[in-house]
Amino acid sequence: MATSVIHLFVTILLVAAHKAFAESNTLQDFCVADLKGEKVNGYPCKDPSQVTPEDFYYTGLANGASTANTTMGSAVTSGNVEKIPGLNTLGVSMSRIDYAPGGLNPPHLHPRASEAIFVLEGRLFVGFLTTAGKLISKHVNKGDVFVFPRALLHFQQNPNNAPASVLSAFDSQNSGAQGVGPTLFGANPPIPDDLLAKAFYLEPQEVQKVKGKFPAKK
Repeated sequence: MATSVIHLFVTILLVAAHKAFAESNTLQDFCVADLKGEKVNGYPCKDPSQVTPEDFYYTGLANGASTANTTMGSAVTSGNVEKIPGLNTLGVSMSRIDYAPGGLNPPHLHPRASEAIFVLEGRLFVGFLTTAGKLISKHVNKGDVFVFPRALLHFQQNPNNAPASVLSAFDSQNSGAQGVGPTLFGANPPIPDDLLAKAFYLEPQEVQKVKGKFPAKK
């Protein structure tokens, strides 16, 4: 009986693995996103006869973004499927992040992707937190690479007096991003004050003060 159960379990695993591998293989050369089509776990494919070189081309990462009017002194320029329709179904994307002197890309996570940064200019303090609460951090310089595992909280800080910038690579066409502060204190509908007060050992009036820094998402 035990042997039969083991055989059944192994068979199920093999079938599941075969299905996963089969579904990860592309069935066509590309699937350029139809950004106006109905979105169901991604974008539908544009008619191949309507595909142009512009669907695979983007200049948005060439120049740094202004950090002048940002609250944290950092600016993210995305190069995901919404900017490059040709990335649809390919499982990759890029971004550029520019940091003012003293700028911060505050703690956040990407639920759908791991991230690797390449330092274009400057020097940064970067790190991520494991689920055990351990901080993995390092100072990185121009030309260095640092990796943030999928869905773990991470950050980048520019503690210097000169600007800095990085290119980020993701193993998802649309990595998503959740910032700790905006997610918890800018939720819509809002998370009750008493819940946040208890969770963070704060007084309700202190929660209201923090919420005032994070306008509710629409």
